[in-house]
Amino acid sequence: MDMAIIIIYTLALLLIFFYSISQLHLLLNYLKAKKQVDASEKFDLKNTAEIPVVTIQLPLYNELYVVERLLKNIAKIEYPREKLEIQVLDDSTDESVEKIENLVAQLQKDGHDIKHITRKERSGFKAGALKEGLKIAKGEFIAIFDSDFLPKEDWLLQTVPYFKNPEIGVVQTRWGHINRDYSLLTKIQAFALDFHFILEQTGRNFGRHFINFNGTAGIWRKKCILDAGNWSGDTLTEDLDLSYRAQLKKWKFKYLEDVETPAELPVVVSAARSQQFRWNKGAAENFRKNFKKLVKDKSVPFSTKFHAFFHLLNSSMFLVILVLAVLSIPVLFIKNINPQFGWYFNLVAFFLVSTVIFLFCYYATYAKIHGKSFKNFLKFIGMFFTFFSVAMGFSVHNSLAVLEGHFGKKSAFIRTPKFNVNSLKDSWKNNIYIQQKFSVSLAVEFALWLYFGFGLYSAFMLNDFSLAIFHLMLFVGFGFVVFKSTFESISE
Repeated sequence: MDMAIIIIYTLALLLIFFYSISQLHLLLNYLKAKKQVDASEKFDLKNTAEIPVVTIQLPLYNELYVVERLLKNIAKIEYPREKLEIQVLDDSTDESVEKIENLVAQLQKDGHDIKHITRKERSGFKAGALKEGLKIAKGEFIAIFDSDFLPKEDWLLQTVPYFKNPEIGVVQTRWGHINRDYSLLTKIQAFALDFHFILEQTGRNFGRHFINFNGTAGIWRKKCILDAGNWSGDTLTEDLDLSYRAQLKKWKFKYLEDVETPAELPVVVSAARSQQFRWNKGAAENFRKNFKKLVKDKSVPFSTKFHAFFHLLNSSMFLVILVLAVLSIPVLFIKNINPQFGWYFNLVAFFLVSTVIFLFCYYATYAKIHGKSFKNFLKFIGMFFTFFSVAMGFSVHNSLAVLEGHFGKKSAFIRTPKFNVNSLKDSWKNNIYIQQKFSVSLAVEFALWLYFGFGLYSAFMLNDFSLAIFHLMLFVGFGFVVFKSTFESISE
């Protein structure tokens, strides 16, 4: 039994190490990209003959709190009105339908080419709505924004020009966060998303590896969507699915790190859970669906396949970390009961380099947003360990999502509730879309919180503090998730 535990524990450490190596390579790509001058050919939008027709698609489902903010913001976008169409793809089933009808009617009176498109059945969820709108879209290019996004007025002027290159199928922009500092939860989410949108997207794009359209705040060439097989609702991350199918068809993606598109982060744990579940399960589903095709494509270099492996299995790291965490306490006892394994534990210490690599990678993105002062570095250190603690606290919930994705269990597309929370003065309470209910995962998380408390106690009992920091992070992370979930349920 001891040997089996050690073998599994070692394999988990190896997977995390190789994942960290992939991130280190992306960091090097990112640093190289910062030195490169963008010489992309672009449309001259001052020349009316070069201005293409654009359709903006706004997929909505019961967005009572944010739809007015969204439509008023979209109406301000700078682009010739005769070349711009807006589609409100409304699958709503609540009172927001009437509100949207009135808002659309007012914008039509103001001279906007805007349509309110509804469906009798919500088949295919978001992917189905996008596909339905595409059938009648006038635009050669299709911009997509989720309900909580607030693109700046010059957004189309900054993105559309890159499509002069006929090989470009997608232009994706970086997400910003209008409520980054609302709470510790929003700060943690922003910390993680900044890493993806600054280091990972830029690093992959510079290295000519596969990146993904992020479901919103990007623009597609209509021809690319159709050539790649159109939108499909057979995974929960239709954006990642179509991205891989398009790049397998040799379409190129352009990532614009310096074009920021602000959006609202979930402010309660239940909303963050639903979003994380969908993203993590969808990634696993896409690994099942697309990675084999990528491996078989001889025209795709090994380095791209390597990065695609960890890109599509990114969410599966939660499962690896959960296994590592659960086994760490038995490993602590094995270490102290079996001195003959001393050489092994000296060797395992090498894997601390993974933590160092992650620290350097995350600091590069944190410094991009917050600056490189010593004060900000100290704040980063605190946020780095806080983020990983809470991320590990979410590992049970996210691991269930990953397992469902890998084993092909189908589930509905659960939307993330929006709150219209922009500042500390705004409240999330009484939101009609929040569904607080007891979950088995919460009970497991509570049990693991106690379990890792025992791990901390064991350090004193055995007088071995080699894993004490790890167990402290796990204890804090699971405690945060459990008590935050419970408190919000009571408050709501």
